[in-house]
Amino acid sequence: MAADTDRHFIERLTWDEVARRIHDGAPAILPIGAAAKQHGFHLPLNTDRLQAEWLAARIAGPVDALIWPTLTYGHYPAFVEYAGSGSLSAATFENLVHEVAAAILGGGCRKLLVLNTGISTLAPVDRALARFDAIRVKHVWTHGGPRYPRVAKELAQQRHGSHADELETSLMLALAPHLVDMARAEASPAVTEDTPGPLTPSDQNSPNYSRSGSYGDPTLATPAKGEMLLAAMLYDLNEHVAAFVAKSAEPRSAVTKGVL
Repeated sequence: MAADTDRHFIERLTWDEVARRIHDGAPAILPIGAAAKQHGFHLPLNTDRLQAEWLAARIAGPVDALIWPTLTYGHYPAFVEYAGSGSLSAATFENLVHEVAAAILGGGCRKLLVLNTGISTLAPVDRALARFDAIRVKHVWTHGGPRYPRVAKELAQQRHGSHADELETSLMLALAPHLVDMARAEASPAVTEDTPGPLTPSDQNSPNYSRSGSYGDPTLATPAKGEMLLAAMLYDLNEHVAAFVAKSAEPRSAVTKGVL
């Protein structure tokens, strides 16, 4: 991570520096990105974390936000058959997100944006944040819209996919190409269901069989596609962040709707 982003990550600051920034009104960003989740033969297990922190660093700049340590364990039940992949129960993950968010707001931050890279994590995060004032807390999915889905649809050549696929691999080729081993990229078999169940590397008779763990065709990925996808994603995210930060916050003492 570039040195000029260090001032945004609280783990690289002293506590009194963080206190001053909070006092001055710096919004908070809480990234969510797995560090122990398979991403095929060609991408590392911390792919989601890398994306979450890369994106957080870039959306923090325009609003001078503080970035909290990434939540690297989450609810990822679709990947547990693959070595190294971990998953919390939905209830445990929901409680984790709620407690961390409550601590951030309770520490004086007036605004908190939760930056989510996952899919199975969306519903638990929504439930965890529903107990807070919506003026102070916002949940943003990195693959939300409107620009990113449109660009993704225009660029995608694969017939199916959503994990370690053409699009995600293209993103990684753009932001961390040294970590991508395209020689090992392997497409998953075609599936008949739009949304598969938990993937499996062992049951070849399952409709969700994927030897590599990919769901889609990462062999079609290119850095050029990744650059276009990242540009659309950042445009969407920066628009969401700017609008959220611009809204008037409640007084600092009103942390939640009566729940901490």
